[in-house]
Amino acid sequence: KLFFTDYGNAAKVERCDMDGMNRTWIVDSKIEQPTALALDLINKYVYWVDIYLDSVEVVDYQGRKRHTIIKGRQIRHLCGLAVFENYLYTVNSDNLSILRINRYNGTDVQSLARIDSAKEIRVYQKRAQTAVRSHACEEDPYGMPGGCSHICLLSSNYKAQTCRCRTGFILGSDGRSCK
Repeated sequence: KLFFTDYGNAAKVERCDMDGMNRTWIVDSKIEQPTALALDLINKYVYWVDIYLDSVEVVDYQGRKRHTIIKGRQIRHLCGLAVFENYLYTVNSDNLSILRINRYNGTDVQSLARIDSAKEIRVYQKRAQTAVRSHACEEDPYGMPGGCSHICLLSSNYKAQTCRCRTGFILGSDGRSCK
């Protein structure tokens, strides 16, 4: 799945398949300007920062179990969001600090370091990486991803895929080659 935020005409958090199909709103009320987004891949939770409401909230992948982690002035100007173990990590763009927020007890907020500038934050740690299983976009014996001549996108699950073409090409009738 692909998860993303949108605060155009109607603010929302959405998900879709990697090929863009099955687009679904998972949060569309009591939300104004969702920006940073992070996933808990193990427990299947979506966290986001709403910069208008000065809040960090969470829902499960279906949009249920919504609750506010933290809200208020102490978390104004947040950008970037990452989840690792019991904490959320974010950047305060106002005072250029990295914050750590206990995702189970939002009152535990610590400033870890000051930085020169940043708009995003990521956690790279072996335990944060999920194991990769074989999938529909693996290279075939001819070196083509998923048998697609240009681009292979995973679809509704890891066994299904959709072929797409680079700009200027159209997909052939076989659904795999680009002309």
